[in-house]
This record gives sequence, structure tokens and C-alpha cells, in this order.
Amino acid sequence: MTIAEKIKAGATIVDVRTPEEFRGGAFPNALNIPLAALPARMSELPKGKPIVVYCHSGGRSSQAERLLKQSGYDVVNAGGLANMPR
Repeated sequence: MTIAEKIKAGATIVDVRTPEEFRGGAFPNALNIPLAALPARMSELPKGKPIVVYCHSGGRSSQAERLLKQSGYDVVNAGGLANMPR
């Protein structure tokens, strides 16, 4: 399933950039949970439902993907905001 298909199917979209970056523009309906805050805020995310993570270029979202997978989440890294489906 592509990222666009996951989003259409109701995946939770998580922007792991800083609040400042998020305010500068984000994907529609994305939650802003900065990478540094993710371990403490994982409980806000639904288990058993797809999650799509992204950041600016893909580095932080890659770390977020690894962290979430280790905790049993169904997650995919979309890379950077520019890689998100239009």
C-alpha cells in the first residue's frame, strides 16, 4: 500500500519536526510531535492503525519510524514534507 493509500485509508500523520518548522507549513491534518518528545507522547498514537511519519528531509522521521516500530506500531516513513503525496 502506498503512502497516499494509507493516508486515504485513515492513517495518522505525524510531523516530527519542531513546532517552529510545523508552524511554517505542514501536511493537512498532521499531528506535530517533535522527535525529542516522541518517547513521552507515543501514547497519543493509536496502536493497530497505520501511522505515517515525516520531517524536513527524512532523517528525523527515520529515527521516529525505528522508535515506533520497536514499540509495536504500524508505521511508515514518508521522508520529508516535500515527499508527502499532493
